[in-house]
Parts: sequence; structure tokens; C-alpha cells
Amino acid sequence: MERGKKLSSASAPVDESGRVYHLGVKPGDVSKYVLLPGDPGRVKRIASFWDKAWRVAEHREYLTFSGRYKGVFISATSTGIGSPSTAIAVEELARVGSTTFIRVGTTGALNRNIGVGDIIISTGAVRFEGTSKQYVFPEYPAVASFDVTLALITAAEELGVKYHVGLTVSSDSFYVGQERPGYKGYLPPFQRGLIDFLRSVNVLNFEMEAAAIFTLANIYGLRAGSVCAAIANRETEEFIVDAGVDDAIKVANEAVKILSEWDQIVGETGSKTVSAKTILEWYKRIGRL
Repeated sequence: MERGKKLSSASAPVDESGRVYHLGVKPGDVSKYVLLPGDPGRVKRIASFWDKAWRVAEHREYLTFSGRYKGVFISATSTGIGSPSTAIAVEELARVGSTTFIRVGTTGALNRNIGVGDIIISTGAVRFEGTSKQYVFPEYPAVASFDVTLALITAAEELGVKYHVGLTVSSDSFYVGQERPGYKGYLPPFQRGLIDFLRSVNVLNFEMEAAAIFTLANIYGLRAGSVCAAIANRETEEFIVDAGVDDAIKVANEAVKILSEWDQIVGETGSKTVSAKTILEWYKRIGRL
């Protein structure tokens, strides 16, 4: 937004053309299907896999591209790191018409059986962050939408990408909050043993945004999923920058195409949501049955 520009109100700031304050996008600029990487650089990387792409807006940590992937209108917006800036992105994208969100990120796996470079598809997230608690009580579950999760799994299967499915934990802190020693080795007693405990209750990975995305999506009746590349393994201490990122991107893009086809079938059949019948019909249409 230009300096000195007058917006509609302090409570819901948009400009005269409907552009929201932080993202700088307006209705029609973005698809109902939006991929949400944290890194602005990853937006361009995601768009490089599309058939056509164009830059929509850029402001602070938020870079938005829209385009076409296998005929489907698709968008990607960077969220920055952590839940506060991610919640802003979801809020403003929803206000301009987006309804389906897929986080595309990187993560640290907690179990040695998850290889560096594998992808992790989240079914839900432990809310070890503060933003979602500003919206709803802590007991409210941060769960992914079943149809988005299934589309991500289906995409991974179709692409032959090695994947794992399960629970994620979203933290506000990359270092101490994920049981990494802080400056001068600082690690408070209540963080010691955290990884062992999370592993014991079958949590697969640490990241920083999924819980906020899932919580807001459920509150607002939207859809959300998450696919992350495991660039680190906390049990084996292996860390490879960018390992598996392209696979996560490919799976997310393909999941959008699959979801769009399922949504079309749901609309044609008058169903309330994606069901086993939807998927059977989809397999028939693509010649697999």
C-alpha cells in the first residue's frame, strides 16, 4: 500500500478497489485454491512448475503469484515464519474469496524412520503456538480437512513420492521451543525431553504454521492441508538444506488439480462433500476403473 493512502476503516482496512492491507490483493486476483509456503522465494519456485504464472502483489513478507496448473486457476502466497503472519495471510485471502489452503513447507522429522527428503502430510497439529489461542480455547482441535489430506496422499501416490501421514506439532520457536539449545546453550527444564515425549505419542514432525492454518480453516468453514519436506531428522541429527522441497511442491500442485476435479464431481452430483463415491467416479473418469 502506498504511504498516505486512506483505507476503509481501522477495523477492516481495504482500499477503494478492495485490496486488503497486508497482502495487497483484491477479489479476483487469487484462486480459491492457495498454496502457502513460508518463504517468499518458494512462491516463485512453486510457480515455476505451473503452465502460466504472474506476480499479483508483494508487500513485506507476503508475495503472491497466480497462474494455471494443468488448466486449474491456482495461487501461492508466502506467509513468513510462524503463526502470527500466517494467520494474517489466511484472514486476508479468505476475505478475497480463497477457500482451500495447502501449507507447503519444510520440517524437522522426529523419528529415524522418516528419511531426510521424505514428505510429511499432516492430519492435524499440536497447538504449541500462541496465535490460535487468540481465536479459540486450547482444547479446540487443529485438524486438517479430510478431502485435502486425501488429495495430498493421492497426489503423492500418483507421483511416486515417499510420504508419511500423521500428526505435526507447530511451535512459536525454531530454537528453544523445538528443544534446540538457545544462545549460550540455554534450554529451560520444561523443554528438556520434549522430543522424546512427542515421539512417544506418535507426533511426526516440528514446524511453525500448520496449527494456525488448520484452526482458522475450521473456525471459518474453509479447507486446509499441509505437506512438508523433511529437511532434518532430530533423531539422526541429519540436516540437508532443501531436501525434498521440489517433491512437496509437486505434490501440492497436483493435489490442487485433484481437488478441483473432485469438487467438480461433487457439484455435478449434488453431494455435500467429497466421498467414496466421488473418488470412485474420479477414477472412472481418468480411466483407472
